[in-house]
Amino acid sequence: MIKVKYRLFDPRLKPRRTKLEVPGWAGPAEPRRNGSHEQAWHCTPFTEGAQYGFELLYPYDNELRVTKRDGRVCLDGDFGPSPDDGLQWPPFRAFGENYYTYQLLLDLKVDEAYAVRAEPHPRLYTDTRDDVPVAVPALIRTSWWPMISFVVFKAPPPGVTHVFRPGEPFMQFLILPAEPQFELEEMGAEESAERELRGRRIHATRETLGKDSTWVSATNTVFDGTYRRLHRAAKEKAREKRKE
Repeated sequence: MIKVKYRLFDPRLKPRRTKLEVPGWAGPAEPRRNGSHEQAWHCTPFTEGAQYGFELLYPYDNELRVTKRDGRVCLDGDFGPSPDDGLQWPPFRAFGENYYTYQLLLDLKVDEAYAVRAEPHPRLYTDTRDDVPVAVPALIRTSWWPMISFVVFKAPPPGVTHVFRPGEPFMQFLILPAEPQFELEEMGAEESAERELRGRRIHATRETLGKDSTWVSATNTVFDGTYRRLHRAAKEKAREKRKE
């Protein structure tokens, strides 16, 4: 179990495990049945991926609207009077022509083998209004760096407005190994054949595995629960193995 310790300058920025909000940013609570419109949360890989990290909620009382006009980043928001603490105010500022920064002031600490990676919030991928802030990925080695002073966001293109709303998640963090210790290797003939056989077996039994979970969406796309069932079986097998 990896422990992530945090130190807050603003208690309203307290991190929390990313929550899949249904109904909400992940989509309406439409059941998996004929005639329903397909939703991102219907997909098990998406729901697992979306909840893998932890999120931050926008801590201010008024929304911030970010646009780009005449080649310049425009930040429109009311943050009230500057606090008497000597910090940058307002906490957002343009960063060149295509980016802007937020003075986060959040201290996260993980063991030296790991790092904290800033990411866009997963609601970016379900958004239909094109107004979700886009955090720029950044890997921070927090075992020796004691404060994430600021994070960078990509400015929207002309004609598009990104909006930070009170209490709404605006970015997330993942915990990753500090060094990407992997290499790419093409499978050998034996392993490749085994994977091909496994895929063919799943395909051949799909009508049985997914028979009672098959449904057709409003866009005439066929779905079934084959992956979900294999996923549950694999997790149960892993739990039993840990008990041994």
